[in-house]
Amino acid sequence: MKKQITFILFILLASVLVFNSAKAQSVAKDPETRIKELGIKLRTPGPPSANFLGAVRVGNLVFLSGQGPLKEDGTFMIGKVGKEFNFEEAKYAARLTGISLLESLKAEVGNLNNVKRIVKVLGMVNAVPEFDNHSQVINGFSDLMVEVFGESGKHARSAIGLGSLPRNIPVEIEMIVEMKD
Repeated sequence: MKKQITFILFILLASVLVFNSAKAQSVAKDPETRIKELGIKLRTPGPPSANFLGAVRVGNLVFLSGQGPLKEDGTFMIGKVGKEFNFEEAKYAARLTGISLLESLKAEVGNLNNVKRIVKVLGMVNAVPEFDNHSQVINGFSDLMVEVFGESGKHARSAIGLGSLPRNIPVEIEMIVEMKD
């Protein structure tokens, strides 16, 4: 009798673990739901500020133009990392930039559930010459992509430091995304 009860408890526990694992995987595969769960509200992006496109689709790849950290009030964060912004603020700027890129991506493809994976990212950090944690700043973006897309959010990446960026934004990021067929 003890063996039967132990076996039944084992089966129940295994079922709960499998169910929770499947639920976690389904969440990771549903970026639209994840964005809502994270409390992120995606806005409709305005037109580009010059003679270029925010996104270009070639086959099943989407190439997104560089974006910066757009705040909720519609203005950009302005300043240099290591001067106006500390490391944590810069990492947050990279996260905000990720949200801007998700807005542009959604505007181009309609539904983020159609994303197969984030392929390649270039992160640029407007920093003082002494600053050397550029890749850790861009982790603010990369962490967001994994939060939204799960394993499909992991990507190849370059992170560089620059003496300036347009409008004096602290971070600019561009990315390439693969869409499902």
